[in-house]
Amino acid sequence: MGSAQFEGFTHSLGIPAGMPVDKQEFDEILSFELHEPADILDADKLYTIPEIARLLQGLPADAELSEASESVFIDWAIPWMIFNQDDLVIADPQDDDVVGLYGLAES
Repeated sequence: MGSAQFEGFTHSLGIPAGMPVDKQEFDEILSFELHEPADILDADKLYTIPEIARLLQGLPADAELSEASESVFIDWAIPWMIFNQDDLVIADPQDDDVVGLYGLAES
């Protein structure tokens, strides 16, 4: 039962069912590059994690995404934020139902 749920979830995200996949099956393999925080964040603004996730994908911070795409983008953004924690700051939420906001640390 758990396996079927996992397969259904991964299929909806576009993950091939037969993993791993041979590199030879792809016409193009791209290099893996991580952006520097200063390259994607405005020094005068604070962002939510979903906004940062969009910016890391080269999208506008307010881009409309499906829930599945947003979830995957956030899964990439959080480790990036941890890796770059020395370059980031967080603003304490001013209200209990407001999320934290993140931005560039002063250099």
